[in-house]
Amino acid sequence: MTRLSVNINKFATIRNARGGNNPDLIQVTKDCERFGAQGITVHPRPDERHIRRSDVLALSKIVTTEFNIEGYPDQRYMDLVLQVKPAQATLVPDPPDAITSNAGWDTIKNADFLREVTHALKSAGIRTSIFVEPVSKMVENAANVGTDRIELYTEAYAKGYFRDKAVTVRPYVEAAKIAHSVGLEVNAGHDLDLDNLRYFREQVPHLDEVSIGHALVCDAIYLGLENTIQMYLKEVGFYDIK
Repeated sequence: MTRLSVNINKFATIRNARGGNNPDLIQVTKDCERFGAQGITVHPRPDERHIRRSDVLALSKIVTTEFNIEGYPDQRYMDLVLQVKPAQATLVPDPPDAITSNAGWDTIKNADFLREVTHALKSAGIRTSIFVEPVSKMVENAANVGTDRIELYTEAYAKGYFRDKAVTVRPYVEAAKIAHSVGLEVNAGHDLDLDNLRYFREQVPHLDEVSIGHALVCDAIYLGLENTIQMYLKEVGFYDIK
């Protein structure tokens, strides 16, 4: 089964735009889980423009599903994650001023750094996932640095979906097969939505988890949060299980 982790960053963006505590991230998180989300993802950034350090600490006390903290593994991130000890840490190569994740790791050039970080996280009992593009060498070397999972960066798939979905998904299918063959589990995320998610899930083997935030929050504006989460669970095949 492919699991759905809801990235709640955008709820924090809305809150921060006005100040105060509306929407209340604690209540949003509880509701996402109550409506069926199988994980909660956050990506705190140094400028705290959405998720704040204090949010991560508060959320760590109430998340009952799987807590996933994404981020660039600088000292600030590592200190926070090692304090919280979430179920999963997803390492992304974003510079501090990035608007959103826009590339995967070069797992060859950054092998020593990633190996050190991964070892520190796994020693604390935290599952690690490395954000990569669907390139065979990058996937293979992710295994060499010791990570448990990769997260396939799916922006290219989302952009090419309506042009030629079969061609666009092919590198992801191959990357997932390679990952499985070298002992890695497979996550995916970035610009997956109600249009393109089902096909991706049906085509890409060994897909353990998708992390979705921006599209899901946008859909919730029109469809309601509970209904939206149920619709995404349908797309990942949750309701196909007998």
